[in-house]
Amino acid sequence: MSGIAEILKHWGFIVTGSDWAESDTTRKLNLDGIHVIIGHDVNMVAKADLVVYSAAIKQDDVELVRARELGIPTMERADFLGLITKAFSDTICVSGTHGKTTTTSMISMCFMEAELDPSIQVGAGLKAINGNYRVGNSEHFIIEACEYVESFLKFYPKAEVILNIDNDHLDYFKTIENINAAFVKYVKLLPKNGLLVVNNDDLYCSKLHNYTTAKVVTYGIKDEKANFVARNITFDKNGFARFDVYHNNSFYGSMELSVPGNHNVLNALACISLCHSYGISKNDIKSALKKYTGAQRRFEYVGQFNGVSVYDDYGHHPTEIKATALALKKKTYHHSWVVFQPHTYSRTKELLSDFADALTYFDNIIVTDIYAARETNTYGITSQNLVDKIKEIGRKATLISDFNDIVNYLKQNVEKDDIILTLGAGTVTNIGPMLLKWENGTFGHGDGSVVRFWEKRTTEPSPCPKVPMSRKLPCLSPLFSLCHFL
Repeated sequence: MSGIAEILKHWGFIVTGSDWAESDTTRKLNLDGIHVIIGHDVNMVAKADLVVYSAAIKQDDVELVRARELGIPTMERADFLGLITKAFSDTICVSGTHGKTTTTSMISMCFMEAELDPSIQVGAGLKAINGNYRVGNSEHFIIEACEYVESFLKFYPKAEVILNIDNDHLDYFKTIENINAAFVKYVKLLPKNGLLVVNNDDLYCSKLHNYTTAKVVTYGIKDEKANFVARNITFDKNGFARFDVYHNNSFYGSMELSVPGNHNVLNALACISLCHSYGISKNDIKSALKKYTGAQRRFEYVGQFNGVSVYDDYGHHPTEIKATALALKKKTYHHSWVVFQPHTYSRTKELLSDFADALTYFDNIIVTDIYAARETNTYGITSQNLVDKIKEIGRKATLISDFNDIVNYLKQNVEKDDIILTLGAGTVTNIGPMLLKWENGTFGHGDGSVVRFWEKRTTEPSPCPKVPMSRKLPCLSPLFSLCHFL
């Protein structure tokens, strides 16, 4: 929501908002001239021409109810973001079950390195842009496109990067076949002069070229017939990869990453495939990938205490957990400790055995209570079920609910040169700072803190000299007498 707000303000609109709690994001927005209140203010809603709300906002939210009482148009965030993507002639959507944030960040770094001045929406904080969004002055709009509830079908992509298709969000999709069907519909959105970049190592992705007339570029590690292939992969003591890239079986260049794991080699290949198609030089790509040290909560280094290194990761699906565990194994350490917080009851129940198997890649396993997110526990599942499943495999796991107890347990049991990884999309991220006794002032959570923004036009709008006068959102014209972004 914050990125949308900044784009609208940049285009000459007046934007206000509300959130349930103050955060670094709300403070930054206020400093940027976007008035955000904490709590509710129905009087602010009454001044709006349009209310934009996120999927996390309940239909009985007092501001949303008041807007509808007053006959003010309302629009869900994904729908409105779709209109934003239509305003750009070159919207680049990065999607897939895993790796979206990292790959979006890598591509963004390359575009900035090449001085292409993109606008960016990414799912986590990125140091290079000091947040999770950037407002540029070009027609390039690089966004992370999520498949949940098929929201990515509301976008207008010129290019799509599809990383993988896996069993997730089964509370909505029910089956992997339904997930794949959503991606097929998504690919069909591409225009004839568009671009599709797909992972040919992924069974479902490798078939998506059948559903588009756009240009298709493939990449992979296992599939030697892909357009871009990584070979001679090695890892340093930090788990950072060095590898050679081959384009159509000819040597393209050698790359070095500053993020760990084999899965990030695949993410980098996706980035290289896209950026090469946009004419970005090898040197700019190589430089940007080397500079990229990770996004917030993506195997993020938190700090050390008593010679123990602490990391934090957003992974909340068995595939992500396994990839992160294998990346950790590339590092040099004594013993590994994972503190895992399952995310949503439905995902935990549907993938219980897969979670148990993935967690056994760590030496020591701590499980805390399920983070409910959008759900109530109608599934009859608890974290104890996961602990029991791990024990069935023949491994020990410890269930600890209270975060203070987890901190005390770790401090009593870890040894010098151990690695602790807090893992999950919920509040488990708070444990790292608790271990280090740091103030938790820089951690933003994409699933917990949601801002609701509404746009208000001025009677005499002032043109924004940085934005072409030709840019408009035709779909907004039924809602506004002013439909040009100025």
